Amino acid sequence: MYFSIIIPVFNRPDELLELLESLAEQTLPEFEVIVVEDGSDIKSDEVVDSFRGRMDLQYIFQQNTGQGFARNKGMNQANGDFFVILDSDVILPKRYMEVLKEAIYNRNLDAFGGPDAAADDFSNLQKAMDFAMTSFWTTGGIRGKLKDPSKYQARGFNMGVSRKVFEQVGGFVDPNRGEDIEWSIRIKKAGFKLELVEEAFVYHKRKSTLGSFAKQAFSFGRNRVNVSRFHPEAIKLVHLLPTFFLIFLISIVLNVALYKFLLVPHLLILGIWAGLIVYSASWKYQSILVGDLALLTSLIQLCGYGAGLVVELVRKRLKG
Repeated sequence: MYFSIIIPVFNRPDELLELLESLAEQTLPEFEVIVVEDGSDIKSDEVVDSFRGRMDLQYIFQQNTGQGFARNKGMNQANGDFFVILDSDVILPKRYMEVLKEAIYNRNLDAFGGPDAAADDFSNLQKAMDFAMTSFWTTGGIRGKLKDPSKYQARGFNMGVSRKVFEQVGGFVDPNRGEDIEWSIRIKKAGFKLELVEEAFVYHKRKSTLGSFAKQAFSFGRNRVNVSRFHPEAIKLVHLLPTFFLIFLISIVLNVALYKFLLVPHLLILGIWAGLIVYSASWKYQSILVGDLALLTSLIQLCGYGAGLVVELVRKRLKG
């Protein structure tokens, strides 16, 4: 099996450098790399040129169309049997390609999605963001650990499909609004086998500031509603939980002024949840500081997602 690795990039040469370095160190070198520069002002052509001779490498520059359509461009130029799609801000463990190949063969997969994690040398804030996005106490662990791997909806930072899937189902139909989730649902509806490959994880650097992380969480909520335009069943109870959490926090504020007798039980529930967050994150990363930051990032992630979902639902309703 020969892989084609598709990497859309937009103004991120430094991050692309780290990703290409991790690709050059893979224990399984049976792949080509296609970098699609999506109209960047800060180009990555010099970074790509520095790796020529170390791997089979293509560089494509196009006017900005969005990451979904940039991935389509790369897949249309690919020569491999299986396409692996990665975001430019991830880093691969050395055995990533080897582990992935074994899973595809052993499980007879047509497509896959892999989880993300924080590397040991990531900053405390990056680790806290990772916890907020992957913990059972925030997302139910649906981004990386499922009892039934066939229920996983792959994300564009770490996913892939066979050439057959791409040729029969087509590529992304939206440039950047939950386009990866929509594609996952469409692939499964076409009868192909897409599953979570838990061992094929990547180190995901995520956003660098709390502000950008909040903006991303808000967009994730909006994106879930956008996916429902194509697949009405895309919004499930689990996706409404952040909105319920946001309403719960608002109710605490209202209770201070209106219903003080309800304040104590609400604060007790919030306190238990906060304690579980701090304890779990501190234990996972062996750092109390990360645990404290994880409480903040968890609040941002849940409130941002919940608010984004509500805003887009209202917007969709007003549009009819």
